[in-house]
Amino acid sequence: MYKHPRQEMEPYSLPTKRRYVPVKRYCTTESSSPDSPAYDVLSNATVLVTNNNNNSAYEDTSGSCVTDEFNDKIKELETVMMGPDSLDLVLDYNDSFDSTSCQETNSWRSTLEAVSRRDLRADLVSCAKAMSENDLMMARSMMEKLRLMVSVSGEPIERLGAYLLEGLVAQLSSSGSSIYNSLNKCPEPASTELLSYMHILYEVCPYFKFGYMSANGAIAEAMKEENRVHIIDFQIGQGSQWVTLIQAFAARPGGPPRIRITGIDDTTSAYARGGGLGIVGNRLAKLAKQFNVPFEFNSVPVSVSEVKPNNLGVRPGEALAVNFAFVLHHMPDESVSTENHRDRLLRMVKSLSPKVVTLVEQESNTNTAAFFPRFKETMDYYDAMFESIDVTLPRNHKQRINVEQHCLARDVVNIIACEGADRVERHELLGKWRSRFEMAGFTPYPLSPVVNSTIRSLLRNYSDKYRLEERDGALYLGWMQRDLVASCAWK
Repeated sequence: MYKHPRQEMEPYSLPTKRRYVPVKRYCTTESSSPDSPAYDVLSNATVLVTNNNNNSAYEDTSGSCVTDEFNDKIKELETVMMGPDSLDLVLDYNDSFDSTSCQETNSWRSTLEAVSRRDLRADLVSCAKAMSENDLMMARSMMEKLRLMVSVSGEPIERLGAYLLEGLVAQLSSSGSSIYNSLNKCPEPASTELLSYMHILYEVCPYFKFGYMSANGAIAEAMKEENRVHIIDFQIGQGSQWVTLIQAFAARPGGPPRIRITGIDDTTSAYARGGGLGIVGNRLAKLAKQFNVPFEFNSVPVSVSEVKPNNLGVRPGEALAVNFAFVLHHMPDESVSTENHRDRLLRMVKSLSPKVVTLVEQESNTNTAAFFPRFKETMDYYDAMFESIDVTLPRNHKQRINVEQHCLARDVVNIIACEGADRVERHELLGKWRSRFEMAGFTPYPLSPVVNSTIRSLLRNYSDKYRLEERDGALYLGWMQRDLVASCAWK
């Protein structure tokens, strides 16, 4: 419905969901200084986040926390478990084995790997449980075991396990002080590299496209009779969401409306974007001119929690749409701040009398959850996401580790390792968001069946394990049995 020809556009349709996380990747392969609260923990439980696949085409040039030491330890482990000559025998089976014994060996090895992956999940949970019960000796012992089981280049649970373990070490080491002061940090990638990683994630996973498409469908439906449209985007990022909507408005019978977009973003996004909001405004203005759509851009370079009504420039006679895509979960609520920016923003937006408000959020419950249930929820959620990436991104993709490290891992570490105001990844289930919107005075805006159909067509380009479901006036995108992203609209 809103698809545009690639050759007519600059390739900047990139998501910038991962922008508000203040932590950088933790180099847990390097010990903290002896004066750090983390020193004792890390000296006893160093996490080896490494590539143990010698056949991988991956070459790490990002300064990530990867060491070759793990290769030797894996070889030692295989020697103990399979016998000193078994690896050579498997490689030379044409001379040494008949086909039946070869199949039995491969079957046995597959079973062993499956058991290892199953135990990894159980051991990660056991380590988190020990930490939740303040059994630090058991937690350290489990970390020593886990560090031999995780790998940033392995199976989905092994890759996720590397980052979960990193979060566990950071959580354990933070006792009494900020983890930002107690752990070494790896340098950020260059902004052009980060954009490349985000683009890869955007292309191989439908989560962002689903969110943008469903929100745009609600806005297009609400504004189909309007001549002057004002869209306020509370996390505009690259502005990629509005490319297809501008094109859709351009094709509207009777001509396009006059569109004004107010883009809100703080300075942390400028790094990924390579500059200020003027870049977004210029790109969208160029697109609008190409499609003969009257266009105006208003930039608001402030933190979302600091936005006031006078920043938004609402004008009489304009039909107002407000977009909350992957942003409200970054706002502290009543459990963190007496100001409760999460509910305050919704009340402020309601006072502006918008015609439609769109919400897109990850369907996960980590906001007020205690450490142990939060860990289990995070593992379950990101396990599904890592598995979905595994289907569409080849295992030997040279940038796979960078994509997962810089676009997903930091969220995982933040959820596991941080508390209070330092934990900015605070997801809520749609049921809770629904309660917040209703308390602010909103009522549900009906979904368009055309949008539902369009998204189903989009998903046909991906794995058949993705599923789309409409429930209680909202759309859910899931991987197998796990809901991952929810989208709805309000008025």
